[in-house]
Amino acid sequence: MPGRVQDKVTIITGSGTGIGAACFELFAREGATVIGCGRRLEPLQAMLAKVEEAGGKGMVVSADLSNCDDAERVVAETITAYGRVDILVHSASVGWSWSHTSKDSMNDLATTPPDKWNEVIGINLNAAYYISHAVLQHMLPAGKGSIVNVASISGMVGMQSAHTYCSAKGGVINMTRAMAATYAKQGVRANCVCPGYTDTPMISDVMHIFDDETTANYLTPMARAGTPMEMAYGCLFLASDEASYCNGVILPIDGGTVARQ
Repeated sequence: MPGRVQDKVTIITGSGTGIGAACFELFAREGATVIGCGRRLEPLQAMLAKVEEAGGKGMVVSADLSNCDDAERVVAETITAYGRVDILVHSASVGWSWSHTSKDSMNDLATTPPDKWNEVIGINLNAAYYISHAVLQHMLPAGKGSIVNVASISGMVGMQSAHTYCSAKGGVINMTRAMAATYAKQGVRANCVCPGYTDTPMISDVMHIFDDETTANYLTPMARAGTPMEMAYGCLFLASDEASYCNGVILPIDGGTVARQ
């Protein structure tokens, strides 16, 4: 029985870990030819080996998508290998754990240095533009395509810290809406998944907050974090032909967190 994205050539960014890795595995299982990209080659190769062992097919490309040339190279290598791009799932970003690597990058606005603002905007917003711009050069002439951006509920509501992260994710959400409004008649849909608290390396050092029942209930009505695969299934639906009338959708997958805002 054909999969839900059977034979679709699919670029999945950030596919070495977390939500991107779950998408890489799930889309391959559902019949897609998957092209994974991320900054570190080793986890990408591990994911590709896992996919191939299960009978899937694809390739990986090491790239820093905050660099325009790298984003264009990912798409160019995809076109060389497979001749087209049917789906883009853009999941690559940095979050709370990035503050361990880059001090002050997840601060409030008043204490965020300009270089950290530019750094996080480059990784979390500019990269979304670069990779979308590159795939649109092929999707629009082909008259078809599906773009799914992974943003965050932090781009939908205000937070008391990580102001640059919130701003970047809000930008991704509105960029998705703008693409949806512009390219629908040319056959390209754009939608966005907004994860809530998700058990990934990005927030692994704060996952203990769900150990306390009172805190867990305060954070989300479902009183638990989501899983990467729960986010991946949302991406799969929006990317697939099952969502052929979904365009400009901003889908929170958050256990009801935003519903209480």
